[in-house]
This record gives sequence, C-alpha cells and structure tokens, in this order.
Amino acid sequence: MHIAVIGLGLIGGSLLRALADAGHDVVGFDADPPTRELAGAAGFTVAESVREAVEGSHVTALAVPLTVLPHVLADLDGYGGLVTDVTSVKGPVRDLLTGFRFVGGHPMAGKETSGFTASEADLFDGCAWVLCLEPDETDLADWLLLAALFTGMGARVVPVTADEHDTAVARISHVPHLFAAVLAGQLTTDPLAGTLAAGSFRDGTRVAATRPELIAAMCGGNRGAVRQELSRLIAELQTLSEALDRPGLISLLRPASEARRGWPARPGEPAAVAADVPALLALGRSGGWVTSVHDTWLVGLRPETDRKGL
Repeated sequence: MHIAVIGLGLIGGSLLRALADAGHDVVGFDADPPTRELAGAAGFTVAESVREAVEGSHVTALAVPLTVLPHVLADLDGYGGLVTDVTSVKGPVRDLLTGFRFVGGHPMAGKETSGFTASEADLFDGCAWVLCLEPDETDLADWLLLAALFTGMGARVVPVTADEHDTAVARISHVPHLFAAVLAGQLTTDPLAGTLAAGSFRDGTRVAATRPELIAAMCGGNRGAVRQELSRLIAELQTLSEALDRPGLISLLRPASEARRGWPARPGEPAAVAADVPALLALGRSGGWVTSVHDTWLVGLRPETDRKGL
C-alpha cells in the first residue's frame, strides 16, 4: 500500500519506520528541513511538500500537532485518499476533518524524548491504538482497512468514539501530566525534597520531563474533558485530606490499591467479533481490543475481568 506520513517526529518517524518494515511503500514529509535531511539520510523517501508527499497515496497519516493541522489540511484540498492521524485529542480533529475520508487514530505509545532521532520501528508493538468509530459517520470499510494496517504492525486496535477517547485520555494521560508537573515543580523551591526524593517521586513525575509545549498542546486541545477530570480528582483529594485523621482512610485507599495491583488486567481468550459498528464499540467500551482483521470478522480480546459475550 502507498502511504504518506506527514510529520516525522517521534510518532510520525516511528510510523514511517514501522510501515516500511511491514513492506509498505511509504513517503514522508516534515516542515523542518533538518528533519527531512535526517529521514532521507536514514534511507526513506522524503517529499519537499505535503502535496508532493500525498500524491497518489492510498492513505495519509497526519502526525503533526493539533495547532498545525489546519495549515496541513489546506494542502490536502481535493485529496481523495483515506486520512488518519495520531493526535492525542480526537473530538477537535474529527471536526476539522469534516468532508474528508477520515478515521481518527491515537497510538498510546511514546517516551520522554522526541524528534526523528528518537523514533523506533517497534514503538507500536503491543501498544493500544485507538481507532475512532462514529456511528452513522465512519465508513466501516475504511475503519477495517486501518485496523488491518495497524494490527499488522503489532498494535492492539481499540474501537471507541472520539468523545469516549477524549474522556479516557484526560483521565489516564492528560491530567497525570499536569499532576506530574505540579509534583516535579516542587524541586524548584525545595532542594531538600530533591535530595530525599526516591522511587515514588521518580515514578510519579516521569512524564513531567516531556516538553512543555507538547503537554500544553495535548491538554489545551482537550480542555473540556481535562477540566472535568481535574475537578473530579481535586474533589477526591479533598476527601482524602479530610479523612487523614479518621479511621476511614484505609477503606478509601483500598479500592485504588487493589485496582493498581490488578492492572493491567490479564487478557481473556481470543474470540471472533462481528465486523459491525455495535459489536466493535461494545468491545472497546469493555476495555477490549482487536488483534487481527479478516473478511467479515475480526479477532478480539478483552480483559479477563469482564468477558461477557464478545
């Protein structure tokens, strides 16, 4: 398959490498000339513009920040291929791509370092890759094509709507980045705390080392869900604060302790999933994912804690 990748940072560069390793005909583009030179020196075909990159491609993957997307879309005018993206917020991207053949995506993969030099062909191996499936909007054939493409790279494809995705990532990614930033910020005023900090501080602040521009872009792009989840967590922290001098604190902490010790849940047995929107969304909402795609059915897994009726 002929595929264009626009944006060759950590995720886009890794996608370029993974698709090439999977045997696809891939061309990349990045607005930054040094990045284009790095990708070309690594042996990849690199275009000099968005229009040149997407010409004749069956699929175009947009791996640029949300703020840059409108500028890229101006160069996709008249493009008839399938468009997907890797942006960490899906609702705003869905709205921007109205009128295109579009299936929103978000690979839950990454690391603290960024740029093409940090990219890896196996970055997506085993990762959860959200593919948005909007009832009465998403073309199922397009969704299945991308699901086959990404499972072929070793990813676990999770079918959910854009709004469901945005709420979930606010909880497990965006808000944790903000919490980590507040915790790590204590180092600027308390050198003693920095000397005494150990494992719990290290693990709780790891993502604070992410570039501030990236954190601001992903949290700001999902501001509605992030504000909602921040308010909920602040209220829960207040409850814990009020319980510090009461015996009930243990009972408040126990569910979280048990949940964390049981995470990630062990997957159940593979089972056939019908290639239709209700069945796929039911799989995703139960925490399940697709591992392979066939003509009229797919293979799915869901956490062993909830395997009622695939």
